[in-house]
Amino acid sequence: MNYFNWINVRLILMFALVIFLYSFTSNRNLHRKLKRSEVIFVGDNNIFVKQETVNKLLIENKTDVKTIEKVDLNLNILEKTINKQEMIQKSEVFVSVDGVLKAIVVQKTPVARVFNEQGSFYIDYEGDTMPLSDNFTARVPIVWGEISKKNKIKLSSLLKMIYNDEFLKKNIIGIQIMPNDDLILSNRNFNYQIKFGKLMNEEKKFKNYKAFFQKAILDSSLLKYKIINLKFTHQVVCTK
Repeated sequence: MNYFNWINVRLILMFALVIFLYSFTSNRNLHRKLKRSEVIFVGDNNIFVKQETVNKLLIENKTDVKTIEKVDLNLNILEKTINKQEMIQKSEVFVSVDGVLKAIVVQKTPVARVFNEQGSFYIDYEGDTMPLSDNFTARVPIVWGEISKKNKIKLSSLLKMIYNDEFLKKNIIGIQIMPNDDLILSNRNFNYQIKFGKLMNEEKKFKNYKAFFQKAILDSSLLKYKIINLKFTHQVVCTK
């Protein structure tokens, strides 16, 4: 009986020691000061926001990150603060095992630039608005005309389609929204207008346009046309 009691006592003591060491280590770790902060941009669009801008948000306007203890950090609040920045899509904030406060940042991807009565701004890949940047001007199609609640979602889908297609991305430089919601597209290398019509059957219209373009470019006939009409999904109608 005494033998088993002694084993139980030893187990309790060992368990208490583990808890004490864990608590001591955790408490000491929480009160460790940070070594530095680091901002890591993910993806290709890492030019709209400077690292200094994100870093100021990250250290909450402290003059030196080395004065901040881990216990004083609220990582969720820091993430929300960074995500409120209009150029940023999302972020992840954490402290590494070696005491570095890190922010992994994904910036928004502009797919078009809008000009209207309110001024100028970008539309990003998710269909949201995005302000212009002082650091960089994106090379994206220009959109002008009335963007309404009715056409906003379909227009966003069209812009994503252009952005994701290498041919369209290089060739389509402008989109005019007419009062009747028809679209007129502009091409980078030629002076003709592309009458796209309403926002419907977009994939079929672009498929027809690309097939026509590849054929017409061979005999230089594209230089003769003033209008390329894609309204009719079964054919491309050209006007000289």
